[in-house]
Formats: sequence, structure tokens, C-alpha cells
Amino acid sequence: MLLQEILYKTSMQSVAGATDIAVTGISIDSRTVEPGYVFVSLKGVAVDGHQFIDKAIQSGALAIVCETLPGNIAQGITYVQVENSAAAAGIMAHNFYGRPSSQVKLVGVTGTNGKTTVATLLYQLFSGLGYKSGLLSTVQNHIGNKVITATHTTPDAVQLNQLLAQMVDEGCAYVFMEVSSHAIDQHRIEGLEFAGGIFTNISHDHLDYHKTFDEYIRVKKQFLTGCLNRLLQSLILMISAVL
Repeated sequence: MLLQEILYKTSMQSVAGATDIAVTGISIDSRTVEPGYVFVSLKGVAVDGHQFIDKAIQSGALAIVCETLPGNIAQGITYVQVENSAAAAGIMAHNFYGRPSSQVKLVGVTGTNGKTTVATLLYQLFSGLGYKSGLLSTVQNHIGNKVITATHTTPDAVQLNQLLAQMVDEGCAYVFMEVSSHAIDQHRIEGLEFAGGIFTNISHDHLDYHKTFDEYIRVKKQFLTGCLNRLLQSLILMISAVL
């Protein structure tokens, strides 16, 4: 896929170098970069990925996506400056893997408690009704009957879209996934097209990360508002088609 295709819908601020170059992979971890990859440098909670740009280039990255351009610009490398690297990573991963969420009915489950139970029950219900389904949860990920070990409540943007693409390839019609507040705040679900969202409950947890209960509520609301807006857009399109 061409870099310019992967960058579609990202908030680019500047570009140095060619974007009509073929990209073989996308990574947010310099340790997994291979020749032909684009490396997205994220500003994490503990580590700033901008520190590993040189390492990514040494490993074969031909393009760098970052919030702050490095002082030393390497020859033959394309640099793309974006407003938010994490948000860009989500959109880019979705584009790179063929926009998989648009090819299934993706339902996100968020809330302090009950996410795993609700997502798993829905997966089992729809599977029992004969629909090939996928599950992304804290306990296990399922692609049809295939079980894949889960490492996070919500995987990082690249892993998430890779799993969704595998579900599409395996013929899944529905996917049920847990959506943690950390994943929302860190833009791991950026670019995904949810067919629906479920809110279980909220309590005074995770304040070590969100600091205040108001901020915790704001993050949860951000996901649900996005789902509602997409639903309204679909309804408007349906009404327009009838009229």
C-alpha cells in the first residue's frame, strides 16, 4: 500500500519527502520495525517514541510519522508531522489493514465493570444463532472458534486492526469488543467504525490514570457520543435515500 493511502484522514501538519512510496508494514514499536515499514512515534505515558526514530530508521523504516520533527533529518526518509501521533496511528492502521471495521458489525462495550461478561455473552449468543463472530476481550480473543491469547483489555491500534482484518478474512459478520477508558484516551480505537456501543456502568475506579471522576466520565462519553453520531449519520443517509 502507498504511504499516501495509509495517511488518508490523518491530521497532517507538514510532509518532507515522497508519499507515493510502497509501505510493507506499520509499527509503533521500534523493536518490531522491518525494512519498508512506516514508524509512528507515540508520546506514551512512560516513554516517548520520538527517542527511537533513529533506531527505527536503522531497522529499515522508510517513513516516520511524528508530532515533533527530529533535529537530524535522514536522507531518503519521508517525515510526516501530525497533530497527534496516537490518533494518526489508529487511522493509519485502519487504512493499512483495509478498513476492517467497516466490513463487520462492530459493537463496543465500555464501562467500569461487566465489559468482559457482556461482550462474551453477546459473542456466545450470536455464535449460537449461527453467525460467525469475533471477540476481543480481557480474557480471550476469538476469531470464530479459534482462540487467541489476550494481552490487554483493548489491544494497541496496530494489533487491533490486524485482528479485525483476520476476522474479516475468516468471514466473521459480527465482532464484540471491550473498549477500556485507557484505549479511548490513548486513541487506540481511532478510525474504527462502530455499528453500536454498550455502556454497562461507571464507578470511581481508574482514577490513578484519569485523575478525576469528571475526566473519567468525559472519556467514556467521548466513545458513546461517537457511536451516537455515526448512528445519526446512517439514519440521515437512509432518510435521504428514501426521499
